[in-house]
Amino acid sequence: MFETHAKYNIGQVVRHKKHPFRGVVFDIDAEFANTDEWYEAIPEEARPRKEQPFYHLLAENDQTYYVAYVSEQNLVPDDTGEPVGHPDLPDLFGDFQDGHYPLEYQLN
Repeated sequence: MFETHAKYNIGQVVRHKKHPFRGVVFDIDAEFANTDEWYEAIPEEARPRKEQPFYHLLAENDQTYYVAYVSEQNLVPDDTGEPVGHPDLPDLFGDFQDGHYPLEYQLN
């Protein structure tokens, strides 16, 4: 059994290393937990290894808002200090404070 530690936290603003989008972490998988179909759709030379944290993001780019699933190796902290405009943020988080969003969703 291996042990893994997530580099990023829920509510943290991150951006993709290679693609022009940024987002807020709203969930973390300790290792890959999406479908094989999703994984196989990534070109082989660009596929991240499965044995690392994967992050669910409320993401945005210049054109749209969406949910992204990104490996830790493809993320970096967003240092713009700017909030993210994703319309679903208020459903989970409080107001942008000191570079992150405080979680306000009550779990059962």
